[in-house]
Amino acid sequence: MMIFDVLTLFPEMFDSVLSYSILKRAIEKGKLKVNLINIRDFSKDKHKKVDDYPYGGGPGMVMMPQPLFDAIEFVKSQGNIPVYYLGPKGKVFSQEIAVKMSKLERIALLCGHYEGIDERVYSVIDEEISLGDFILTGGEIAAMAIIDAVTRLIEGVLSHPQSAVEESFSNSLLEYPQYTRPEVFRGMKVPEVLLSGNHAEIAKWRRQKSLEITFLKRPDLLKKAILTEEDKKFLRERGFDI
Repeated sequence: MMIFDVLTLFPEMFDSVLSYSILKRAIEKGKLKVNLINIRDFSKDKHKKVDDYPYGGGPGMVMMPQPLFDAIEFVKSQGNIPVYYLGPKGKVFSQEIAVKMSKLERIALLCGHYEGIDERVYSVIDEEISLGDFILTGGEIAAMAIIDAVTRLIEGVLSHPQSAVEESFSNSLLEYPQYTRPEVFRGMKVPEVLLSGNHAEIAKWRRQKSLEITFLKRPDLLKKAILTEEDKKFLRERGFDI
């Protein structure tokens, strides 16, 4: 079982996302457990205050160290649990990081808010992770995305284990095009190779389409992809400089 400890100011935000689809089934199967820990419960202020004005002036508020230290120490007292702070200065989350996380038994996610956290809190954080170069109101949405991405990789969660292997980014390539019924829709036909029943040719077509789409849309991913000589030849023949 994978356990996520989510340190948040708004635990109720997770109610819906954990009640549907893959995450719900993972919880029901005993593959996933999400502990929602309200940071306000650790505040020693009588009004459960968790933020204050920044020293030196400036807009916004900063999350105070005391509630965060106590909440993190509460989690760490239960075992060797890595704590990831979801903030804008961290390493950008990727499928590679999701795979590494999926091999752990328990992870804590700290959801930031306001102008961020008191700098001293970094002393009890293992790593900072960002979803990308954009701003979110808080770390809860990032936490949901990470939980979903990691849970999909846990053995026994997906009905078809191969799905996790073939999806975009799983091998540093974008996924090949997908088609379903009807065979012809508004004059657009499903590629003949997918109707042929020739599994070797289908696999070859899918691989080549993944290479082509990745080069056109995310050429940066090819730097990390493991390419065969046949892959390189295919790309060069189509004028792609690799």
